[in-house]
Amino acid sequence: MTTTPAIHFTTLGCPKNEVDSDRMSASLGAAGFRITEDLDSADVAVLNTCAFISDAVEEAIAVILELAEWKAAVAGRAVVVTGCLPSRYGDTVVPEFPEVDAFVPVAEEGGLVSVLSRLTATPVTDSGGVRRTAPGPTAYLQISDGCHRRCAYCTIPSIRGPYRSAPLDDLLAEARFLLSHGARELVLIGQDISAYGRDLASTEGLPGVLRGIVALPGDFRVRLMYVQPDGVTDELLAVMADSPKICRYLDIPLQHASRNVLRAMHRSGDAESFLELLARVRAALPGVSLRTTVMAGFPGETRADARVLEQFLRDAAFDYVGVFAYSPEEGTEAGDREDQVPRRTRLARAQRLRDIGDAAGLARAASYVGDIVPVLFESFDQDGNSVGRTCGQAPEIDGEVVVGESVAVGETRLARIIGSAGYDLIGELA
Repeated sequence: MTTTPAIHFTTLGCPKNEVDSDRMSASLGAAGFRITEDLDSADVAVLNTCAFISDAVEEAIAVILELAEWKAAVAGRAVVVTGCLPSRYGDTVVPEFPEVDAFVPVAEEGGLVSVLSRLTATPVTDSGGVRRTAPGPTAYLQISDGCHRRCAYCTIPSIRGPYRSAPLDDLLAEARFLLSHGARELVLIGQDISAYGRDLASTEGLPGVLRGIVALPGDFRVRLMYVQPDGVTDELLAVMADSPKICRYLDIPLQHASRNVLRAMHRSGDAESFLELLARVRAALPGVSLRTTVMAGFPGETRADARVLEQFLRDAAFDYVGVFAYSPEEGTEAGDREDQVPRRTRLARAQRLRDIGDAAGLARAASYVGDIVPVLFESFDQDGNSVGRTCGQAPEIDGEVVVGESVAVGETRLARIIGSAGYDLIGELA
């Protein structure tokens, strides 16, 4: 092993895990470790896992087994597993994977430097400061962690704990760091960012966070993800409407539209109230892009319930719809119910929802043809075309804009949309 051990990160799961990995990487770099993108040149492989649903657990296990082979190939290598898998299963996971040198749950990730110092016999120091690395044009800003809700299907509270808002001063310091190191879009994330401040003695909530961020100097934009429907207040919409820095984009995970299913999930709302909410959002933010997430086949869901959700998606005409077939999860109330919908039925209902969502979403994408829109360029494709996103396209999950001209990464330019290919748009510099 070298005098300065090299650490490689593999991150599975959602943007919140990406932020956790970035913070761990920054802490290790500040402590004197080398971070490498090349697994084969690393001394330690750190796997940051997702365990939200069983499919994610299976993926994590598969990667652990691959890393076990990597470790066995060269003496002195080590494997560390962090994140949701050890958080969800605790010490029961340890004997299952003797090849893993250390398990670090989410709540203890701040101690990863000490863990690697022990494993590699490397003395370290703590230099303090913001725990982030220099981003690309887009950076995730996590404003909260954990969750106060008790949805019947969800494992998040048991994995990440109760809701915790990051202090506003810390958020602004982190935002300044990211902007000063190249970020041109800040994506606000958390399990439920609209509940920001509920655990703080004095706060303005999410609108206050937005006011603080948009007051920072510079040419950048802000995007909101994971805003629960009860958090879409008139004040929030007014703040969004008042600032040109805030993208007219909202990700509102509704999960379902049938009142019966939503109550069984321990959630509020129904198709009628959700349509009223969407009308209010569209009136306050003309041209807004809307994304939601829905679930097919929750225990007890009837054919009538499924039809309610299908009709709701037709009426709502979202720009983007994420659809999941329900997954029974150990340790959840819904997972213990006896009225499970057959898996084949869940998958079939999920596909019908995707088809309905795509019908509206693809038509919405095609409607941009002829428009001139600002595009933040982030990369080049294999043919040398510049690739970027409009304010109506969130990173990693929505479409992109491709133009034939060469544009510097991190630059925002006006583009005329001349075509669409699925959710992707084809443009030319205007």
